Amino acid sequence: MNGLTLAERYFDRYGRDLLAGEFAAWRERVAAGLAGDGSDCLGFDDEQSHDHDWGPGFCLWLSDEDYDEIGASLQQAYERLPKFFAGFARSNTEWGVGRVGVLETGAWYKQYLGHPDGPQTLFDWLRIPEKYLAACTSGRVFHDPLDDFSQRRRRLLAFYPEDVRLAKIAARCMSIGQAGQYNFTRALVRGEAFSAQYAETSFCNDLMSLVYLLNRRYAPYYKWRHRGLPGLPQLGCFVHERIAAMMSSADADEKRAHIDALCAAAVAELQAEGLTGSDSPFLADHGPLIHQRIEDPALRRLSVLIG
Repeated sequence: MNGLTLAERYFDRYGRDLLAGEFAAWRERVAAGLAGDGSDCLGFDDEQSHDHDWGPGFCLWLSDEDYDEIGASLQQAYERLPKFFAGFARSNTEWGVGRVGVLETGAWYKQYLGHPDGPQTLFDWLRIPEKYLAACTSGRVFHDPLDDFSQRRRRLLAFYPEDVRLAKIAARCMSIGQAGQYNFTRALVRGEAFSAQYAETSFCNDLMSLVYLLNRRYAPYYKWRHRGLPGLPQLGCFVHERIAAMMSSADADEKRAHIDALCAAAVAELQAEGLTGSDSPFLADHGPLIHQRIEDPALRRLSVLIG
């Protein structure tokens, strides 16, 4: 059983009774679910995940006012729930504090986004790391009659404002071209093994980020970025398979062939979306063309490398 399913069943068995009992007066004001950091929130957990911050548990999100009034007592009641459920017990570490239990909605969003209501400007959207937006939109909401937590979540799920998405796509084109199509080969010629491997890894990381952007999905924490690709309809499976083959090969010519194929596929997808009219195989040539499509003057004045 994956962690998200376990969390929902645990809530259905114990959480609903908890909210229907001594906290019935607040039942319609509490949001419940599982979201945030952790492989279980992304649906990528496995047996190796069970050794830390995994197991029966769920989040209860309250407004500022309700948290001040009942947060402590609700947390105490939550801690009295059975520790063992469906054959599993939760394992906790000091790094996993605050992943489940009673949480204040605004503070929960602020820890990831810098503001309790999420990004306020285009530049806020641009500066927030993709992994934090992925964390905020991960998991599942089981119960939210008030719709406060879910309303903020839906705004994030709608994805970046288009100008921000364009800025990020343009910047990824620049970094992908520089790392994979330019610096990787130059590092090999110079005999710089570390630089070559770093360029290869940077190329793969930024290419995966581009695929997420094209699919209007936030790229998760690096550990799960490659794992999540098959679930993306545009280029997901192709890039997943090619990167796996590229990283497992020790042959430089084979790696360059994978880089060429991956970049050609990316250019074709950019063309199909109408983001570029260029036929250049060098992705860095497409970055400025895409950047010029940004409508906001202040955002368009930024360097094409910023995204």
